Amino acid sequence: MKKHQLDHVLRAARRITGEKQFVIIGSQSLHGIAKSKVERTEWLNAIGQDSPFHEQFGYYADPVEEGTATLPTGWKARLINLAPGDTGGVRGLCLDPHDLAIAKYVAGREKDRAFNTALARRGMVTRKRLLELLPKTSVSEAVRRRIQSDIASDFHPR
Repeated sequence: MKKHQLDHVLRAARRITGEKQFVIIGSQSLHGIAKSKVERTEWLNAIGQDSPFHEQFGYYADPVEEGTATLPTGWKARLINLAPGDTGGVRGLCLDPHDLAIAKYVAGREKDRAFNTALARRGMVTRKRLLELLPKTSVSEAVRRRIQSDIASDFHPR
């Protein structure tokens, strides 16, 4: 999703929910959580996949609840403001790249692995910081070992 498209989705989300602040937790599409009234998140299905909004513009919001992504403890304190744009006064808060990477390591899908490999190769995340955040993430020991292996692989010189 391009920045101007994200701005458009945020404006539409505000019109639907009345909220002025959303947390964006996805890499390619908007995963917005209405910050102060999470029960309104479901209302965003009006601009979700296969909605008239999606059909008209070719992109959509993918509303999720706060617990959808497994994130390290303290992630909310590390949120980053979305770059200024044409959001109509809506504030977008984005995950720190390391928190996003941890969530994607936990999910472990092929597309998430490719995304994290690209983050590492482009220097957008560091091995050290990922390994600091991993113990702060509630996952089983087996998942923790898999993630450690994935991190090692992403930072191994090719």
